[in-house]
Amino acid sequence: MGSSEVSIIPGLQKEEKVAVERRRLHVLKALKKLHIEADEAPVVAVLGSGGGLRAHIACLGVLSEMKEQGLLDAVTYLAGVSGSTWAISSLYTNDGDMEALEADLRHRFSRQEWDLAKSLQKTIQAARSENYSLTDFWAYMVISKQTRELPESHLSNMKKPVEEGTLPYPIFAAIDNDLQPSWQEAKAQETWFEFTPHHAGFPALGAYVSITHFGSKFKKGRLVRTHPERDLSFLRGLWGSALGNAEVNRNYIFDQLRNLLTLRDVWRRTVANAKYIGRRIFAPLLRLQQSLQRERPVLEDEGGEPNYNWLTEMLENWTRTSLEKQEQPDEDPESKGSFSDFLDFVRKTGICASKWEWGTTHNFLYKHGGIRDKTMSSRRHLHLVDAGLAINTPFPLVLPPTREVHLILSFDFSAGDPFETIRATTDYCRRHKIPFPHVEEAKLDLWSKAPASCYILKGETGPVVMHFPLFNTDACGDDIEAWSDTYDTFKLADTYTLDVVRPLLALAKMNVRENKKKILREMRNAAM
Repeated sequence: MGSSEVSIIPGLQKEEKVAVERRRLHVLKALKKLHIEADEAPVVAVLGSGGGLRAHIACLGVLSEMKEQGLLDAVTYLAGVSGSTWAISSLYTNDGDMEALEADLRHRFSRQEWDLAKSLQKTIQAARSENYSLTDFWAYMVISKQTRELPESHLSNMKKPVEEGTLPYPIFAAIDNDLQPSWQEAKAQETWFEFTPHHAGFPALGAYVSITHFGSKFKKGRLVRTHPERDLSFLRGLWGSALGNAEVNRNYIFDQLRNLLTLRDVWRRTVANAKYIGRRIFAPLLRLQQSLQRERPVLEDEGGEPNYNWLTEMLENWTRTSLEKQEQPDEDPESKGSFSDFLDFVRKTGICASKWEWGTTHNFLYKHGGIRDKTMSSRRHLHLVDAGLAINTPFPLVLPPTREVHLILSFDFSAGDPFETIRATTDYCRRHKIPFPHVEEAKLDLWSKAPASCYILKGETGPVVMHFPLFNTDACGDDIEAWSDTYDTFKLADTYTLDVVRPLLALAKMNVRENKKKILREMRNAAM
């Protein structure tokens, strides 16, 4: 268990300092194997961008090839946004064994299987929490289907290899959605939130809580109610909650709710006492519709009025089915959720969807006297979402001088402009006087029309940035658009077979392999 107090300390947290120091010894050994002599280990950070399942698979390819080439052992930090966080977290759940990780990937995508019943059970359990939001639904019902896995381990389980220095220190990015107006107006640094095996918090404030107490209730800096540590499945949903735009996500969630009411076999496996379920659910659904109409939903139709068509359609579809077909036998009620739990889950999901409420968790800074900004200490809850809604790669988390990063390897898995993250980071750094290589807009425009596989960006001060577009002319020739279409961000997980996964994995590996000499050269320069 971690500390039960909120930590407000400028600079690195003690546990991270110790882990990074131990990592230095491993980095020096790795550099020697790469024929790079160094008295002090340079700090190299590898960043993975967002991009849904495409980023997940491509990031696995990058990590695998970096391991194969001896490069990953010379890295101090691994940081990711959205889909890349799924790959990075998998590295640690497999103890850094890339062969096992690739074998697991092949196994997952060689079959069209997804344990809907288990995912539904996890979602119903999550709905019992006072802080249930669409993130829970998204994590267990969407991301688990995308990745075809439902990890139950925790971030704190990653401590051992990190503290021993055998694996890089991982950082997983999110943003505080309540601060989006501040981000849009001034790119406020406080918007960014980070997770590590030791802590979760706001790096700009130096305000953290132990990862084992993330989600627990705090007041005035003290723990007042403990909640279990959230599992990796939930965190992956939080980190990867921007796979599509709001309308795409909204429609998918409502479709899932509608579909659940027709999957009678799943009900038998997850809901106890499911006899005559059709007769028993219609009235509660009507109450759900009425309760939603009492809410003030964010989602409106084109005329500015609240739109409940989805629920009306759900009720109409339900009544079209005969009562005889809706009735279900009661089988194996033990270890299942109660029928009222199921209804509560449907009701809560509908209300959260009408409000568009994501990432709800207790604010550990609530009424904390050490925080001057009342915006941060007056809220009872935080709403944490995918950092890709701000910048689609975690530059802001590795650029603070306290982390002393010398070289950044930025792997961009975007389907669109691979330099949008560079543009956004340049703007962010300019506003906050953070050293970052400046590139003329005209040059970025030119590069984006026919991107190469690697760009080396250098400024007068600050880290050197190596930027690697996934889809590039070196690997894809004139077929970049075809590659982008094949691996579109909104591509359904069901269409990802091994025949689709293998080329993407190979492409990501080739981008590392073909640029190994450049990476070694910059590592050598950083070690001088």
